[in-house]
Amino acid sequence: MTETPQAKEAPTLERRSDEDSNQYRRSIFSMEVTVSVVIGSARLKISDMLKLKKDGLISLSSKIDDPVELCAEGRVIARGELIEMEEIPGQLGLKLTEIVDINDAMED
Repeated sequence: MTETPQAKEAPTLERRSDEDSNQYRRSIFSMEVTVSVVIGSARLKISDMLKLKKDGLISLSSKIDDPVELCAEGRVIARGELIEMEEIPGQLGLKLTEIVDINDAMED
């Protein structure tokens, strides 16, 4: 089993400084970003999409044991495995197994 890379800590900023640039940088950390979990994908012709019916099946690109991807604004930021949350039976959660190097992701 491969080791999970450790996430780097967010940069610490000088909180006592009243400079406009420092206040701007700090405000970014309070912004919310919608994340999504991608379990697989498929390419369908529009004609096939129009034929979709309840109980129909679509074959995805991934296998049942493949890691899922955690994406923010369309970029993969981590990978993991789906789990059932203990606190809320039936509720899905994501156990992170890999953090993507953000510097590599920004070069794409």
